[in-house]
Amino acid sequence: QLQASGGGLVQAGGSLRLSCAASGRTFSRYGMGWFRQAPGKEREFVAGIRCDGLRKDYADSVKGRFTISRDNAKNTVYLQMNSLKPEDTAVYSCALGRVCALGYSTDTYDNWGQGTQVTVSS
Repeated sequence: QLQASGGGLVQAGGSLRLSCAASGRTFSRYGMGWFRQAPGKEREFVAGIRCDGLRKDYADSVKGRFTISRDNAKNTVYLQMNSLKPEDTAVYSCALGRVCALGYSTDTYDNWGQGTQVTVSS
């Protein structure tokens, strides 16, 4: 199971840190990802990280502003979001991958958290 937290309402230019705690599987063996879905839009990839943390990647829209990290000792993945923009408003979900490598599409993940709302006001 995955439990995401840390969402909220923030002004443009502000920061939030999302956390996602995992249980039930050997967390350190699997890649993790963050996705988001805004109203009326499809779910989109935001960031991903390999099981060992040695590779990370981001959607172009968040590069330089968001940072994904993980603490395998705590079975937790994080998403630090800085310089937030109104267009970042969405429900953010974490996902546990099927393999160690990070994935970019939803079908490379088989376990999803419930999502946490992020709202950025202008």
